[in-house]
Amino acid sequence: AVAVAAMAEGTQPFLGLSRTSPGVLARIPSRSAFLRPLLVGGVVLLIAAVVWAWFFWPAPLSTVQPRVGAAITAVYASGHVESTVTLPVAPRVGARLVRLASDEQQEVVKGQILARLESEDLAGNIAQLQAQADYARKDYERYARLMAQNATARQTYERTLATLRAADAALRQARAQAAFMTLIAPAACRVISRDGEVGQYITANTPIFWLACDPHLRVTAQVDEEDIRLVRAGQRAVVRADGMPGRIFEGNVSEVTPMGDPVGRSYRVRVALPEGTPLRIGMTVETNIVIQKRDNALLLPASAVADGKVWLVRNGEARPQSVVTGVRNGEWIEITSGLTRGDNVLPNGQAGRPPSGLRRLLSAP
Repeated sequence: AVAVAAMAEGTQPFLGLSRTSPGVLARIPSRSAFLRPLLVGGVVLLIAAVVWAWFFWPAPLSTVQPRVGAAITAVYASGHVESTVTLPVAPRVGARLVRLASDEQQEVVKGQILARLESEDLAGNIAQLQAQADYARKDYERYARLMAQNATARQTYERTLATLRAADAALRQARAQAAFMTLIAPAACRVISRDGEVGQYITANTPIFWLACDPHLRVTAQVDEEDIRLVRAGQRAVVRADGMPGRIFEGNVSEVTPMGDPVGRSYRVRVALPEGTPLRIGMTVETNIVIQKRDNALLLPASAVADGKVWLVRNGEARPQSVVTGVRNGEWIEITSGLTRGDNVLPNGQAGRPPSGLRRLLSAP
């Protein structure tokens, strides 16, 4: 009866109650009430352990040692391969191409016919001028005889002489123009390019043939105006071409143009290649002109240096060390002072503060 009355008054039901005395019910704490303080304490201890380990537990980090190698100062330039002597052959007047006598890869000699352009209208003009010149000559010869006999005025004689000279000059000009319609080789060369087809109209001064008149190859490269002061004739150059991956070719600077390009802000530099170089004319190449080379230089990964400092590891501890750097070659940088060959440094340094969480090294090689 007591339990029923307690439930009617809104107290806890019988579930979870225990009888401590006849007619009286007492509340017993649940299991979660006992576990909650333990869980909270465990989480706090776990966080504290993680924080301690982050700041005080030795970090398993690797180190690197400087290596000995060549430190090279070089100037980069892009360019293309060409023959040492390359000649274009183009008509002086526009006309239709009527014959091709030579083609690419052919060897030609000096004076050999390469092509002919249409010249029928010029032939008709030459015939007309020839007739005029013949008439002027006969007229002059007649007046010359009369002049010898004092049978004509000297003025008339001189006029016929001038007419003859003008006719001869016009005839020579027409014949020279007709000769331009035949394209001939200016020297013993090899045809490396031929443009135009029979029947095509070729405008004046448009090259139909490109001739390589020297078997030696060279690279014509453009050097930035900021670097040209370092480049001199005779310097070694290293050449690489995408058309021949994995191969390196060497040459020497042969010419440095004294006049730059104000638009491109560059200077032309020519690199002579040795005989037998398998590069092809027209290939695009990348050139590194060696300005200075130091053998037995102390090199370190560039990522280990920041703001002139590295993290030097000694006796399991890391501390910042100032260094003096020299040439940088890609991923490596020269160390001129501040380190020795046997020193251990962190491969990824950060100037001004140690790497995150680092206090001591777990192991150092």
